[in-house]
Amino acid sequence: MKQNKSIIYASLLLALFISACKVGKNYERPAVQLPDQFAAAQQTADTSSIASLQWKQFFTDTALLSLIDKGIKHNYDLQIAVKRIDIAQQQLKQAKLLLLPQLNLQVTGQYNRPSDNSLNGLSTSSFLGSNHVENYNANLNLSWEIDTWGKIRRQKEAVLAQYLQTFEATRAVQTQLVADIAQGYYNLLMLDKQLTIAKQNLAFSDSTLKLTQLLKNAGEVNQLAVQQAGAQRETTALLIPQLEQSIIIQENALQELTGQLPGGIARNVGQSKELADTRTGLPANLLSRRPDVKSAEMGLAAANARVGVAQGNMYPSLTITAAGGLESFKSNNWFTVPGSLFGLASGTVLQPIFRNRTLKTQFEVAKIEREQAVLQFRQSVLNAVGEVSNALVQTEKLQQQKQIAGRQVSTLREAIKNAQLLFKSDMANYLEVITAQTNALQAELNLASVERQQQGANVELYRALGGGWR
Repeated sequence: MKQNKSIIYASLLLALFISACKVGKNYERPAVQLPDQFAAAQQTADTSSIASLQWKQFFTDTALLSLIDKGIKHNYDLQIAVKRIDIAQQQLKQAKLLLLPQLNLQVTGQYNRPSDNSLNGLSTSSFLGSNHVENYNANLNLSWEIDTWGKIRRQKEAVLAQYLQTFEATRAVQTQLVADIAQGYYNLLMLDKQLTIAKQNLAFSDSTLKLTQLLKNAGEVNQLAVQQAGAQRETTALLIPQLEQSIIIQENALQELTGQLPGGIARNVGQSKELADTRTGLPANLLSRRPDVKSAEMGLAAANARVGVAQGNMYPSLTITAAGGLESFKSNNWFTVPGSLFGLASGTVLQPIFRNRTLKTQFEVAKIEREQAVLQFRQSVLNAVGEVSNALVQTEKLQQQKQIAGRQVSTLREAIKNAQLLFKSDMANYLEVITAQTNALQAELNLASVERQQQGANVELYRALGGGWR
């Protein structure tokens, strides 16, 4: 009795000791460098961010909203990412059952006919009065690895973190998709505007060419003036097929992003208002708003858990096995109860001794991979802060460029009118008219480009802050 109590006490002490020796460390977010405010951001007490807006709230153009909605439903890259979530979800379901025992049903039938001249044959004939042996077995066998060191719990942690990593990575794909569709749409509007500008300037060039031809017929200018006006007209005309080509290519690119075959894209010119909201919030919010940053952190959490798993593989494992069922060497009494009943149970402690340094290497590699994941997480944070800062600078400076380009266009339009009046009054030569038209055309094309870049910078700011996945 005393001996049994001693064994029980020893077992309890051993269990308490083992439970205190859990493998691995619980995940803690590593320190990252974050500024108090974004560079180029206006100092304000408002901590809200445009990233908290749904993409249906941030964008207002109905044609663009329709494109984004279609892209989210049909884009193949996003659908592939969603399938990765489905895979991770199945792995997570399986991981939740790791702590439970495994149970199998086994049914076997054997027929053994030994040689009559063998020892087995003689023994069978003597004891059973038969030249063969039959054996029938139906049993349930159970195997259960006790999570002594917390290794299995670390496995569950790793799988859960991998699932969350995949989930956030899919959100990151969606934010990029929303931004790409918006950028492509605004680029399409810019090309439309530039095509309109080119056609208007072609009409001006036609008028100048006709006027120059009339003046040449009247002896006011020479053939060189007509040739120069004609060359200017063809330079402007060349832009039209180039822009039409770019429009079709951009439309096809948008169709591809939305999972559609090449074709035209509907757009609403009047609804594309300037995206002026630039609320950024605090840099620290990027850790919870940027899907790619969250994905990198979940990758780190998974790597941290795998260190515990690798460490646990080096320690003794305790496995309990049991089996029970019906067994008989005759089929006619196989299911006779209780005569055919049998059962067994055992416990096994397995301690790896020498595995060619396999387990040690796995442990060291897991630790290095965790350190690598820390660096990747910090790099993702650094990239996020840099992208927001760059987008803020772009929105500010492009606004200034837009104002300057607008004044330049207004000035050059007046210059064209003055040059044409002076040319008709023989107070300016044809080169001055052509130069004014060339400069005005370039300025108008540049203004359209700056306006498009400004819209693109606002879209990039929205994406960089973590917007677009809601």
